[in-house]
Amino acid sequence: MKVFLQLMWYFKQEKWRYLGGISMLAFVSLGLLVPPKVVGLIVDHIEEGTMTEAMLWKYGALLISIAIGIYVLRYIWRILIFGAAVKLAMLLRNRLYEHFTKKSQEFYHKRRVGDLMAHSTNDLQAIQQTAGDGVLTLVDSLMMGGFTLIAMASTISWKLTLVSLLPLPIMAWATNKYGTMLHKRFHSAQEAFSTLNDKVQESISGTRVIKAFGQEKDDIDSFTKLSRDAVKKNLAVARIDSLFDPTISLIIGFSFFLAVGYGSVLVTRDELTIGELVSFTSYLGLLIWPMLAFGWLFNIVERGRASYDRVETLLAVKEEIENTGSIESIPQGDISFQLKKFSYASGSTILQEIYFTLKHGQTLGIVGKTGSGKTTLCKLLLREFDLNKGDITLDDHDICDYQLNALRAAIGYVPQDHFLFSATIAENIAFAKVNAAFSEIKEAAVLASIHKDISQFKYGYETVVGERGVTLSGGQKQRISIARALITNPEILILDDSLSAVDAKTEESILQHLKVKRQNQTTIITAHRLSSIAHCDLILVLENGTIAQRGTHNSLVHEDGWYKETYERQALETLISEGGVIK
Repeated sequence: MKVFLQLMWYFKQEKWRYLGGISMLAFVSLGLLVPPKVVGLIVDHIEEGTMTEAMLWKYGALLISIAIGIYVLRYIWRILIFGAAVKLAMLLRNRLYEHFTKKSQEFYHKRRVGDLMAHSTNDLQAIQQTAGDGVLTLVDSLMMGGFTLIAMASTISWKLTLVSLLPLPIMAWATNKYGTMLHKRFHSAQEAFSTLNDKVQESISGTRVIKAFGQEKDDIDSFTKLSRDAVKKNLAVARIDSLFDPTISLIIGFSFFLAVGYGSVLVTRDELTIGELVSFTSYLGLLIWPMLAFGWLFNIVERGRASYDRVETLLAVKEEIENTGSIESIPQGDISFQLKKFSYASGSTILQEIYFTLKHGQTLGIVGKTGSGKTTLCKLLLREFDLNKGDITLDDHDICDYQLNALRAAIGYVPQDHFLFSATIAENIAFAKVNAAFSEIKEAAVLASIHKDISQFKYGYETVVGERGVTLSGGQKQRISIARALITNPEILILDDSLSAVDAKTEESILQHLKVKRQNQTTIITAHRLSSIAHCDLILVLENGTIAQRGTHNSLVHEDGWYKETYERQALETLISEGGVIK
């Protein structure tokens, strides 16, 4: 029953709902005690020959009134208790979602999307059931069972009641044993569901890659294996779950045997009337639900506890990026990197000896081989990972001194992974400025050289791009992502290899627009194609996480090294692609 203590904070918060529901349950339990007593009285009157038509109508009216009253009370308690349970699921779902939005990239590097989805669906469903059906079965089994036992002992025979309850300790031991086993197996089943959920999400997202490489059969085999594992573990839960009802039914049957056997003896001794024995067996029938409910309670509680522990563990993960800065103004000054060393949680060094200053309004180009640390350097500026004091300063203030909202409001970031939402093109461009006028959306699209493409679509800016932008080409997705960053007119614009999927003419058009539009604002561009950064005020060449070369385009093409070699190779490739002749 530990989960009820864990959820006590919510029960206190919704105490009037639960107290109201429990009160209704109490009246229902008391009402259910009347029919067996009335039936016993009718049987005795019939046996004694004293039953009259008026008495029969009176007892019938009483039974009908009680049935109507119980109907209304059951309707009310369901609204109160189950309504509170639904509200708990909504509250925890909102907490999880808010928690997810505050997590850094490192959090998502360690966890799978499918697992997080399982926490937000399957686990919350189990917790909701605990706060609804769990509370119902606990309260109703105790109340109904308690009131029935009191009625049996006080109005009929305490001796017969005591004899009938002799098998109950066996039930208590068995249900406790089953509950412990169920908790372990259900936890394992939930983990199997998370793994299966993650596989489905990954396969659907990567379906084009799977089909392109003809791996459908292998993917299906992999899914089937995980599905069978999930079924196996859920069957293990079902095997324990299926033991509750037979065990309880056996014990209830034994209780009926004792009640009828010993009750018959009491009738022959004139210590009990036949009507009282009928009432007693009816009361014993009322105990079937509390006993079954008590077994069901262990099932619900152990499932809920396993799920609540999983959710609590997730919610207990602390923020990797602490938002302790006090500066709320948007930074507009110089950017200075004095980074001695940066490593991911895995321990491998990604960046070291990164020292440079970018003046406000200048454009920085960052180039280098794949894996040299270009993207990581950009993400450090966004504070997706935390650093030591003084590693990065903006406007002469440490980056950690700024409120995260102020820092990120100053930066427009276009990542390598051009994620688009399943919405219209206009909504995707206006994502960072939801109240943007159409003229602003169009201006951003023109700057990103995507306006002409959009105009050719049947529905123009109202075209729905599909999940992750599947209906668009790579170059179109890149340019819409650039427009999305430009619409906020950020002080610092970061283009992380964001021109790789466009042709040279379109690239030149975008860069020219940026040069005119962002004369007094800072821009950072990472690229593999050197034409993207040839106009930059400062160019850094990264190699193995450190700065191998620095300077302007003109200085670097005359300096032996990676930049000159790459420039000459790309110039040759361009010449060949254009049909040039090498002399």
